[in-house]
Amino acid sequence: MGRRSSHTPQQLKDLILEAAYEIIEVQGLAGLSAREVARRIGYSPGTIYNMFENLDDVVLRIEARVLDALDERLVAILKEAGDDRTKVQRLAQAYLQFTHEKPKLWNLLFEHHLPAGTELPVWYQEKLDHLLTRVEEALTPLFPAGSEQDRNRAARVLWAGVHGITSLSTADKLSIVSTEAAGRLVDDLVATYLAGLPKN
Repeated sequence: MGRRSSHTPQQLKDLILEAAYEIIEVQGLAGLSAREVARRIGYSPGTIYNMFENLDDVVLRIEARVLDALDERLVAILKEAGDDRTKVQRLAQAYLQFTHEKPKLWNLLFEHHLPAGTELPVWYQEKLDHLLTRVEEALTPLFPAGSEQDRNRAARVLWAGVHGITSLSTADKLSIVSTEAAGRLVDDLVATYLAGLPKN
């Protein structure tokens, strides 16, 4: 158990985030509470609110860790050599694999809602934008110069489509619409969409 005098403020923040991460990874967002986090780290619930604005702030920091982990994986794929269209398909498959590795943490991004009237922090929106930028980067060689708007729209269409398949898959609902494996559907979606792009 931690003790107030044992940790610096930064160490205490890290303890809180690690405990929250572990709770969500196993129990999902429904299992998270300030009391449970405090119990795990050996401090009072009030300590959490001394370190973070509120529990939503803690959750956003956990979401940021999830987004960063996915971003690292996508960047690694973009750095690899290979066919441009294959690279886009590999990004989509990496997304699918990532969501299945830690489904409760990934679902956190869509289950957690800030109070009405509260805007996402700028730093959080930037992390979301980075992920779409990775898809745009992979698509760039497949579009003629001067078609950035079309490319950016394509990135969002593909992202939304792949996310739809992965969401059904992680929720064990994919069988409602198809008997095919999620990986096969993702490959078909990306290949079909890319085949319809104008020739560069």
